[in-house]
Amino acid sequence: MSLIIWHNPRCSKSRQTLAILEEKGLTPQIRLYLEDGPSKDEINAVLSMLDIEPRALMRTGEADYKEQNLKSVEGDALIDAMAATPKLIERPVVINGDKAALGRPPESVLEIL
Repeated sequence: MSLIIWHNPRCSKSRQTLAILEEKGLTPQIRLYLEDGPSKDEINAVLSMLDIEPRALMRTGEADYKEQNLKSVEGDALIDAMAATPKLIERPVVINGDKAALGRPPESVLEIL
């Protein structure tokens, strides 16, 4: 089973989530998603695993969110925006096989281990 974290080392929640995984003796594949952005298919898969709508995976406070006027769009347009601008994706996301969790709070990832 593959364990992956969409990680931003500059984010305290992302670092805390990674530390929780490592404390459990796990070594996740670390994907620096700002450098290696997920595709639309990958974002769709994570949304399905999380059972949330696209906006719930977005950092709506980001300047890019406002600049792209994303408040007024829905569905696939939001997924396109996240694929084009990965910093719009809330972090961290932990994927464990066919399950995913958003590390907010970091302890929430324990549910999928």
